[in-house]
This record gives sequence, structure tokens and C-alpha cells, in this order.
Amino acid sequence: MSVKNYLFLALLFWYSTAHAQDPKRFQGEVDAIHYHYDTIWDRTQETIVFTGSSSIRIWENLQDIFPNHQIVNSGFGGSEASDLLAYTDELVLKYNPQRVFIYEGDNDLYNGKSPGKVIRDTREIIKKIKQHNRETGIVLIAAKPSILRWNLKRKYKKLNRKFLRLSRKLDGVEFANIWDTMMAGRKVRPDLFVADGLHMNARGYQLWYPIIKKYVEH
Repeated sequence: MSVKNYLFLALLFWYSTAHAQDPKRFQGEVDAIHYHYDTIWDRTQETIVFTGSSSIRIWENLQDIFPNHQIVNSGFGGSEASDLLAYTDELVLKYNPQRVFIYEGDNDLYNGKSPGKVIRDTREIIKKIKQHNRETGIVLIAAKPSILRWNLKRKYKKLNRKFLRLSRKLDGVEFANIWDTMMAGRKVRPDLFVADGLHMNARGYQLWYPIIKKYVEH
């Protein structure tokens, strides 16, 4: 390969990687979330925000299953912790939440980031939320097992251990372990997923519900 071609491919790789990590790629989705909740969000009521990647975004019946609470679902599909950090003001703080549920890390590890990088970004998200209101409760939802990404299970389990340790170190931060309920012995349950092997079906969310409910209701 010529030096010229090598430099071109290196530049192309750098551009693609940088572009993929640019939080601005989600601006349209963030704007759509604002438009939706600007018409229904009641600022006089206490609010619980669920945010993070597609496992939150497609959990469409959150308000129905928690009818005694005002729920804002500001999940944005394909996001990583660094993206949520960039949009914390718009997707979390804007709604002055009493409690925040965060699901990030799933895409991060799949895209090559380390568990340590996810934790560093998560720490910054927590810092921003607590600076806004130190009384806001934060729940870190474990990265889930999935069929599609089962080859990365060791990294996901390592990340979840780090989430747990982080929650034990910081006041007002808790860890919701949804990993174990999705397992059948040493394998992830295949009946919990739609055809892509990554996103959950209704049965998967039914398993999440009693675990998440404990943190919603207390």
C-alpha cells in the first residue's frame, strides 16, 4: 500500500470514528423529545426521568405501568454515556427530576470503549445531576445480557460490577441489577428478545418491571 493510500485510509478512519462519537448526531431526536414533553409535562408535579439508550427509548409504556408518577422517557437510541453527558441538561435537568434512571454502557462496550471509560463518563453525569439538585436520586441500571452481544459478556459483567461499586461509594446513587433475572443458568434467555437478538420484547420488560419498581416506589 502506498503512503498516500495509507494516509487516506487513516484519515477516513479518524473521520468516521470522530463523526460516530459526535453527540450532535442525536440533535434531531433530542428536539423531538422536547417537542413531545413540552405539550404534556407538568412542571408543578414531581418527575421521574428514565434516560439512556434504546432499551429505555422503546420502553413505551413506562407512564402506564407507573401511573402514580409523572414519567419522562428521554431515552435516545444508539446513545453512549458520553452522549448522555453531552445532553444531560436537555434530557435530564430540564425536567427537574426527583429521581433519574440511567441505562448506558451497552453501546459503549460494543463500540470498543472500556468499562473504565463508561464509569468516568457516568461519574460526570452524576456530578452534573447532583450539582443541579443534590437531593435527586440516581439509579444506574445494569447493562443487560443479550444474544447479539453475548461474546462481550465478560466486559458487561465487569461494567456491572463497577456500577455496583460506584453506587456504594456515592450518596443517593443506587444500582438496579436486571442482569440476573434475564439469565437461565449460565445463558441469557432467548425468549426475551425480538428478532435482532438485542432489543427486548414485552416479556423482557415484564422481568425488568418488579426490579425497577422497587426504586420507583421507595
